[in-house]
Amino acid sequence: MLKLITTLPPFVTLSVAILFEIVATSMMPKTQSFTQPIATTSVLVCYAISFYLLSITVKSMPLGIAYAIWSAAGILLVSLVAWMFYGQQLDLPAVIGMSLIVAGVVIINVFSSVMH
Repeated sequence: MLKLITTLPPFVTLSVAILFEIVATSMMPKTQSFTQPIATTSVLVCYAISFYLLSITVKSMPLGIAYAIWSAAGILLVSLVAWMFYGQQLDLPAVIGMSLIVAGVVIINVFSSVMH
């Protein structure tokens, strides 16, 4: 199984790593400051899987690029989860800031020669 994971394309491993990071971060309030064992264990396992997959990703993708994509996707998707499940709202400056982060990642992926 681990051999199969290491042969996946870097965007696949990065995408799955991001999904596990989003689950872990979104579950953080459920841990109640790490006093709830099941939620705490779930968060820690999800983070461990996420970082393992990120470590595989950076074998074939520049660390800075992988982390830029990871950060932008994480910020946007965790904010979406927080809005949907926790009723948290974003103000205009937050939306503008997140849009700039996404624009930066798009610029890197479309115009930077680092990935090519």
